[in-house]
Amino acid sequence: MSDTGTSAGALEQEPVVAASLFGDRIDLARAFTAALAAQGEERGLIGPLEVPRLWTRHILNSAIAAPLFQGKVADVGSGAGLPGIVLAIARPDVEWTLIEPMERRVIWLDEQVASLGLSNVTVVRGRAEDVGLSLAFDMVTARAVSALRTLLPWTAPLVRNGGELVLLKGANAENEITAAQKQIRRFLLSDVRVETLGEGVLSETTRVLRATVR
Repeated sequence: MSDTGTSAGALEQEPVVAASLFGDRIDLARAFTAALAAQGEERGLIGPLEVPRLWTRHILNSAIAAPLFQGKVADVGSGAGLPGIVLAIARPDVEWTLIEPMERRVIWLDEQVASLGLSNVTVVRGRAEDVGLSLAFDMVTARAVSALRTLLPWTAPLVRNGGELVLLKGANAENEITAAQKQIRRFLLSDVRVETLGEGVLSETTRVLRATVR
């Protein structure tokens, strides 16, 4: 796999584990990663320092969570397609709705869905609280959108009774749970916990905050 040059440096070499995470869909993952490396900074999708760690920090960080999902899933604030496009590549058996308010990012998402042939993806432009999809999903995810206490009012109302939030979070995830106790009670969340994915598999593990919505 050849490197893609940008002003911030070259796309890092594809980690060996990528092929096992994506299986026979690895070529789609490579195509998406190459497109994001080539256009992401110019189109305001990723920061100038992200290309040299795109696989490690973003693509695999998202893909490792793919086995957790089922049914109809919404990705709130999908942005560059992290995690939504990555997860849709890894899990073609799951129905994905990518919710994004910014037009230029929606254009990017639509382009990627079309070029990659992702028939399991719908892109919706709008804010999560305004798109009229209340209680439509089995699961809702988000990555690097906001702190939990801010994120819950946007995500929890989209989940059906008994469905689940699966939010990709950083090192501060446990503290976010503590700070969001009011919102956790308001939205009747149960079994709220943080799980670490990718230990012994990825060079950078992924923290996932999970909760059931009642």
